[in-house]
Amino acid sequence: MDVYSQIIERIIKHQESIIGPIAVEQAEHVDNLKVNWAKKDVAITGDGAKVVDALVEQYKGLFGKTSVEVCREAAGPLMNKLTAGQMPKSLA
Repeated sequence: MDVYSQIIERIIKHQESIIGPIAVEQAEHVDNLKVNWAKKDVAITGDGAKVVDALVEQYKGLFGKTSVEVCREAAGPLMNKLTAGQMPKSLA
């Protein structure tokens, strides 16, 4: 699993712990992201950083800035695996 998929999985898990199954439903609405949450599997098509940004924006649209902070916290342990140029803008 690539680092962007790992970040997305962690974000969904953290959001799910706060808002429940709505977190998975919202992730399923993100373009270029396929979620099989029963298997805890996510698949990204295209630019991983842009898909992460789209997921963060999906949560932000519903729950505001607090959800962005939850996403940053969730992604934190994996951010050191990315270079500055690979960093999703929403998590910088």
